[in-house]
Amino acid sequence: MRKIAVITGANRGLGYATARGLGRAGVKVIVGARTVAKGEEAVGRLREEGFDAEALTIDVDSPESVQEAARQVEQQHGRLDILINNAGILPEATAGDADQPLDLRMFRESFETNVFGAVSVTKEFLPLLRRSAAGRIVNVSSTMGSLTDQSDPSSPYYALVVPAYQTSKAALNGFTVAMSKALADTPIKVNSVCPGWVQTDLGGQENRAAAPTTADDAAQIVVDMASIPDDGPTGGFVDRDGTVAW
Repeated sequence: MRKIAVITGANRGLGYATARGLGRAGVKVIVGARTVAKGEEAVGRLREEGFDAEALTIDVDSPESVQEAARQVEQQHGRLDILINNAGILPEATAGDADQPLDLRMFRESFETNVFGAVSVTKEFLPLLRRSAAGRIVNVSSTMGSLTDQSDPSSPYYALVVPAYQTSKAALNGFTVAMSKALADTPIKVNSVCPGWVQTDLGGQENRAAAPTTADDAAQIVVDMASIPDDGPTGGFVDRDGTVAW
């Protein structure tokens, strides 16, 4: 039976690359996008490559949108095997505000999407994941949310100060651990991944120009963790090189 995956924020960047990677693995990919047009455009490109894909309109900041998206997947497929919480924002990257460490608006926006969005999506799709023989939840995080790296002067992440984004990803990691414990008696596995510094629009055009990792390369760790076997890890935080310190 073909596996079914929902990927939020999948119409471009890392999410789209993840859809391609899962498509190559024979998974039916449901492309989550905030608008119908963006979702359908991405699906058209995936189908041109021969992948089994369909669009799903979902705005993770809107509980109503998330609930409706889950209802649609239930009506059309009856279950879900893989959930990729990929949608995320980094508003500090383009703010240019010297007072941004104290900007409550950025904290609220970052947590709304990066944390509350992932919680909302997981809550609504969890009943469908429970119907899978081997449900997988992958939360796309960042080593920038590692408290260990933030506190280590030898870490390449030490000098980065984007506290709203960093704390939102640390909170997402905490959610990963909590969910892995809550689902310990089920086949569902929950993990956080850091895809690395990726050539996407998340951090603006300067980020796309400077980042060393293509979206396709970065997506491999997401695909790998979505495809772990029954004896694979849960409650972990990994990147392409192995385990990331909390």
